[in-house]
Amino acid sequence: MNSYDVAVIGSGPGGYVAAIRCAQLGMKTAIIEKYSTLGGTCLNVGCIPSKALLDSSHHYEDAVKHFEEHGIDIPGEIKINLEKMISRKQAVVDQTTGGIDFLMKKNKIDVYVGTGSFKDATHISIVGEETTEIEAKHTIIATGSKPSTLPFIKLDKERVITSTEALKLKEVPKHLIIIGGGVIGLELGQVYKRLGAEVSVVEYMDRIVPTMDKGVSKELNKVLKKQKFKMNLSHKVKSVERNGDEVIVKADNKKGEEVTFTGDYCLVAVGRHAYTDGLNAEAAGVKLTDRGLVDVNEHLQTSASNIYAIGDVIKGAMLAHKAEEEGTFVAETIAGQKPHIDYNLIPGVVYTWPEVAAVGKTEEQLKEAGVDYKVGQFPMRALGRSRASMDLDGFVKVLADKNTDEILGVHMVGARAADMIAEAVVAMEYRASAEDVSRMSHAHPTFTEAIKEAALAATGDRALHI
Repeated sequence: MNSYDVAVIGSGPGGYVAAIRCAQLGMKTAIIEKYSTLGGTCLNVGCIPSKALLDSSHHYEDAVKHFEEHGIDIPGEIKINLEKMISRKQAVVDQTTGGIDFLMKKNKIDVYVGTGSFKDATHISIVGEETTEIEAKHTIIATGSKPSTLPFIKLDKERVITSTEALKLKEVPKHLIIIGGGVIGLELGQVYKRLGAEVSVVEYMDRIVPTMDKGVSKELNKVLKKQKFKMNLSHKVKSVERNGDEVIVKADNKKGEEVTFTGDYCLVAVGRHAYTDGLNAEAAGVKLTDRGLVDVNEHLQTSASNIYAIGDVIKGAMLAHKAEEEGTFVAETIAGQKPHIDYNLIPGVVYTWPEVAAVGKTEEQLKEAGVDYKVGQFPMRALGRSRASMDLDGFVKVLADKNTDEILGVHMVGARAADMIAEAVVAMEYRASAEDVSRMSHAHPTFTEAIKEAALAATGDRALHI
């Protein structure tokens, strides 16, 4: 039986990063993955493939709608080759997961393919093509999450689908009904909207991306409606039925009236839930919460002191970069170091176009906490860079403490917001004031000038270009 200092169950961004950091710190490390490719949901059926399709569909939409305005004439009809688009997506996935294989070899991490199941707190059975058992002084549970559904919905994975199936459709839907107005539904909805589908979003809450700042939700809703998304907010779905190639969704609107939606595909995007099937956690003395999450303390330690858990399988936002931070945190904790994570400074991103990004507190959270704050907001359309690229939608909003001027939250909708948010994270990590950022030189013309202008607006209403 092989013995290890650390065994990691699950090879998503949390798991493989944890394994690499353990190996870097001199620990003999193994990683266990039930699927034939490493990388977990994110690399195989999540972040990476969805971004590949978002990029491809964006190119198509630009060619059809915007090239002519740029003085680019393409004779004849511009056609979609969905099969090729999906195969390019798969090539990106294959290259990325292959990179994880390389990193495992480079760091001398032993890879086991199979389902990892605890026999006790220090022994793990791995059931794959053959059954193996290993011993580990420490184990990191990084088994991730799976798409959730509603109790009355039967997912047939053909017409009533999850995000996994939406990444490999054989045709562009005529009418895609999306249950859930969160990140996953809106991103995949935009892919197929660009390719010609009619898209109807049915959301239970009174706004889309409901966990984000209200101003951001409102702006994104406005932009998507302009893109001809049909938004149905405050709608409670009560049935989803398939009839041949047709899907019928019934919901009650906010007045209690029944509304019927008929389409050829229904994407169920109502969130994700922790995945612990087959883990046999109780054999190791690992407790789960009522919601099926692995229960951890502030050190991400489970009820079994030598076993830790990270990522989507524990509390908090289900984000790949959160899982990565936790993977590093646990590896360094096991090595006797004193790492830290500030969960308030883990950014959230929606990769629609325009993109949405945020870090820190929302206005709603600051009001609820009774914090005196000030707001600086700057529209993207006032930037020369935005006009040059015709990306005029959105804004940057800086929230700062009214008394100390410390930045408490930054929220943005606009081109390249996903990349720009890192500036706000750095500023807040070093507890910068809005004036600090307003006095930093930002290259011209760039989208990031909107952050400087919003910071100027937050300090005495000093924005220069509006």
